[in-house]
Amino acid sequence: MKALTANRLIDGEVVFWSQGRWVEHFGDAELFDAEAPAEAAATGAKAQPNVVIDPYLIDIEQGEAGPAPISYRERLRALGPSNTPQHGKQAEGGAEVAAILAAHGAARSSGRVNLIKRK
Repeated sequence: MKALTANRLIDGEVVFWSQGRWVEHFGDAELFDAEAPAEAAATGAKAQPNVVIDPYLIDIEQGEAGPAPISYRERLRALGPSNTPQHGKQAEGGAEVAAILAAHGAARSSGRVNLIKRK
């Protein structure tokens, strides 16, 4: 599965694509089972250059508690600021936050791997 994410230009908030618009919570994100619809959503999102910066696809896994990003970096982004659990989206709690906190692994998101230059 994949989800589309970016940062909102006006305030830097991490946002996720859902049915043609950007939402703030990972639990509201549209999850794509196939590559073609995910790429089509990414193309549509990039057509809104004054709303977000650098939209990209991330890998999602279905865990016991619910869907969560595979990449540790993306789990941190979905939870909000990591300085303390009393800030950001993680302070709101709920099933979505529990699923992200229960996820394991540190694989890189396939959407960003191509940006890394290897020697």
